[in-house]
Amino acid sequence: MKKNTLLSTIVFAFIMLISINSNAQKFAKLDKSPLDVSVYRTDRNAPAFVKVVYSRPFLKGRELSKLAPNGEVWRTGANEAADITIYNPMKIGGKSIAAGTYSLFTIPGEKEWTIILNKDVNVWGAYSYKAANDVLRVKAPVTTGDTALENFSIAFKKTDAGADMYLAWGTTRVAVPFTN
Repeated sequence: MKKNTLLSTIVFAFIMLISINSNAQKFAKLDKSPLDVSVYRTDRNAPAFVKVVYSRPFLKGRELSKLAPNGEVWRTGANEAADITIYNPMKIGGKSIAAGTYSLFTIPGEKEWTIILNKDVNVWGAYSYKAANDVLRVKAPVTTGDTALENFSIAFKKTDAGADMYLAWGTTRVAVPFTN
């Protein structure tokens, strides 16, 4: 009887070990809107001033206005709302903002976009967005780029006064000035 119990215990442990290892080998498929990071620093070795973590959805033949509708709060990318970390107090669009991490929301429009920094972080999409938790809202003009971008993109370009954060998708371009 003891032999059967010992053998059963060994067989059970072996099966559990195999099943744990086989589950550990499974990985999620690649995200359809890959995660990306855009960082502004004055040069490669300088500390970061701003970092944006966001997902990059594809147009895939769809209209930008269907994916980020004009007049509606948008998560500024896909999946979770974009996170923006400000490392030092600065100005965005001429308005002061304290250092910290915020959710980056936008309200697209034909001629200008509203850029929103909100104190609610780690939120999925814009479903639980609360305007009462906004810490900054600025307007930024829309321009048209020469080249269409399939993926939504955020990039920084150094200026004399600081940097412009560019939001770009399709031929739509929105520049948001960041200054010290």
